[in-house]
Formats: sequence, C-alpha cells, structure tokens
Amino acid sequence: MKKFRIPTSYTILFVLLLLVAAATWLVPAGEYDMVEGEPAAGSYHRVDPSPQGVGAVIEAPFAGFYDAVDVAMFILMVGGFLGVVMKTEAIDAGVAHVIRRLDGRERLLIPILMLFFGLGGTSFGMWEETMAFYPLLIPVFLAAGYDALVGIAVILLGAGVGVMCSTVNPFATGIAAGFAGISLGEGLLLRLVMLVLFEAAAIWFVMRYAAKIKKRAAPTGTGPAERPDAPPLTGKRKVVLVLFTLVFLVMIYSVIPFDDLGLPLPALGWWFSELSGLFLVGGLAIGLFYGMGEEDTIGAFVAGAADLIGVAFIIGISRGITVLMNDGRITGTILHWGETALTGAGHMAFVALVYLIYLPLSVLIPSSSGLATLSIPILAPLGDFAAVGKDLIVTAFQSANGLVNMVTPTAAVVMGALTVGRVSYPRWLRFVWKPLLAYLVLTLVLLAVAAVL
Repeated sequence: MKKFRIPTSYTILFVLLLLVAAATWLVPAGEYDMVEGEPAAGSYHRVDPSPQGVGAVIEAPFAGFYDAVDVAMFILMVGGFLGVVMKTEAIDAGVAHVIRRLDGRERLLIPILMLFFGLGGTSFGMWEETMAFYPLLIPVFLAAGYDALVGIAVILLGAGVGVMCSTVNPFATGIAAGFAGISLGEGLLLRLVMLVLFEAAAIWFVMRYAAKIKKRAAPTGTGPAERPDAPPLTGKRKVVLVLFTLVFLVMIYSVIPFDDLGLPLPALGWWFSELSGLFLVGGLAIGLFYGMGEEDTIGAFVAGAADLIGVAFIIGISRGITVLMNDGRITGTILHWGETALTGAGHMAFVALVYLIYLPLSVLIPSSSGLATLSIPILAPLGDFAAVGKDLIVTAFQSANGLVNMVTPTAAVVMGALTVGRVSYPRWLRFVWKPLLAYLVLTLVLLAVAAVL
C-alpha cells in the first residue's frame, strides 16, 4: 500500500474551488449595503441567486490573478531582488565572516545568528532561503562540541520566530494587509513587541539547551566536523549588504502612516506598485554595482522571480475562490452567518477565535501567501462586526501560520533541515513543543490585550 501524502496547495485550492462552486447552488444569495467600501452591520438582505458552473470554476483562477496582479507582481519583484542578492553570495559571506571572527567563541554564534535569521524572517520572510545555511552551520556547532539539534534550532527557530512575528514581511503581512485594505504599518508596534519578546525567548531556550549539551562528554549529533569553504566578505559584498539593508529600511519607512500616528515625518504612503519599483531598482542596482553585467544581472533577477512564480500562481488561485464567491453572491451570506455567530462576542473572544482557526488552516494551506489571499477578504470584514481592528486579524493570521510552519511535516524546510542534521522528526517535536506552546499562549494574551486597548 502506498504511503498517504498530503496533497499540494494547488490541489487543495482547486478542491476548494469546486466546493465553493457547489456552495453557490446551495447557500442562499445575499449582500450587504456598503459604506465607504465596508459592509454595514445589520444591512444584510437576500438577492437573486447566481450559481456558478464548470466554466466559472475554470475561469475563476484567471479572474483572481487579474484581481491580484499587483500583489503577484510585487512578489515576483521581491523574488528577483533576492535572486540578485543571493547571486552575489554576500549573505553567505557575511555569515561565514562572523563564524571566522568568533573562532573558539562559538557560543556567541547562537544569539548573533539567531538575531540575523530572525531579522531576515521578519523583514523578507527568510525561510526557504535558510536551507543553504544548514550544511554550513551544523558542522560548525558539531565541531564546537554541540549536537546537530543546536545548529538546526539556531536557524529554524531564529528564522521561524522572525516569520511568526513578521513586522514587514511582504509574503505574509504585506499580502494580508493589502487584502485587508490597511497599511503595512498598521499593527507594526505589536508585531515589534512580539518579535523582541519571542526572539529573546528563543535565544534563551537554545542557549540553555546548548549549555547542557556542552557539559556532556561527546556531542549527540553526527556529521562532518570540518568547516566547509565559504565565500570571502569582500568590500563589494559589504556594500551589497548595506544596499540590501537600505532597500528594506526604505520599504519600512515608506509604508508607515506617520500622519495617522501624529509624528512629524513625511508619510510616503507607498504600496504594491511603488514597492515593486523599489525592489526592481534595488535588484538591478546591486547587480550592476557588483559588476555582474547587464546579462547576468537580468538573468539572476529573472531566475529569482521564477523561483516565486509558484507563489504568484497560488495567489491567483486563492483569489479566484473569492471571485467565485462574489460572483455566486454568497460572500455576503457567509459574512452574515459570521456576524450572527459573533453577536455578543467580546473583542478578546473574537481575536482568540480567529487565531485558533488559523492554526488548522495553516496545516491545510502551508503557503502564507495563499492562505492570506484566500481568508483575509472574508475574516477581515468580520472584525468590523466585532469592533476588532483589521491589523489584529492580520497579526493573528501571520502568527498562527508562522507557528505551524515551524513544526508541521508539510513544511519542506522543517523536514529538509532535519534530514541534513540527521535528526528525527519525533526528536524535533520533543525539543520544540515547550517553546511553541509558550508562543501560542503568549500570542493569545498579547492579541487579547491589544483588542481591548
């Protein structure tokens, strides 16, 4: 008997398309009166049904892609930018340089590298990109007297917590905020607080475990003890790292609504089109500065964008589900059911429920981009009925999705990292369940506090 495998995100989304199409034949059609683009509470009314057939199912992903083309292009531009940066090997060189400078003081690598991966995760969703670092860092920690689990945790927990507390991650927070109709800067303070608290807790947890391993006579992990070759940190690569950081600093500044916050700084109000241009220019500038030439720069940019074409497809398919619901005129009815269920529910109960709902949804649809595109257009308006800010819906989504991605066997990064380190999946679960449970509880507490403030 063949071993059962969980279907890909594409298959799951196509099944959902079929289920939604079937629902348009069964669910009563209804709509809300719209006030400034938002559904007005209590204004739901029945309308003529508009059931969707096979043709509508086939056309829905294309309509969804057209509807979300700004988001898809933004993702491709970020991918191209990262493709050029990774081609320069500047990030690899920077990590290797830190390792060499701390020779004999490897314990300090734990907080330094976890902060590095955490900043990468929270800023640009550094997750799949971490796979290149496991063969580099696991031997380093083994040679220093630790086990493979320390090396895995430094990268996986460091980046994973950053992704979970995505402050400006374009692949999670950016897409979710876009479909929620809010600025990426809304809710930024809460996400920064979560990042500081959770990353500090992760560093303490890993260093505490590493200290216990260090006291033992021999490391429990297996693998080569030699340090692999790494690219040198040349002057050009240093400048690339500076430019890389500068691009993300500009992105962060450009999306913060300083005028709404009452701060005396000019608000740029950039969004997907402007940010796409930023990453396009940034990628081309880095490639040309590094001396890659026009052909190699364009090639690296296109290759980086191609690596994320699957994400763009998922966004189109996911958005197609929303299009199908809207065309079938059942979105209002589903919102009405949610409004009815939420009647009398307090702020804290609502935001906690949203967070808990996203935990199983993140197992079903591991792609943060796909899940945001699919669910935020439905759940964000429900927040209006419960008087909960849409930024909290976005934060609840990304926190749950990031938490699940650090442990679910459907995450290729998790299973790949464990394979490289020769650590079994049950052992990883035994190691990580306590901090993840603490993160779950603390996230619920922080979301509840933010909901009543």
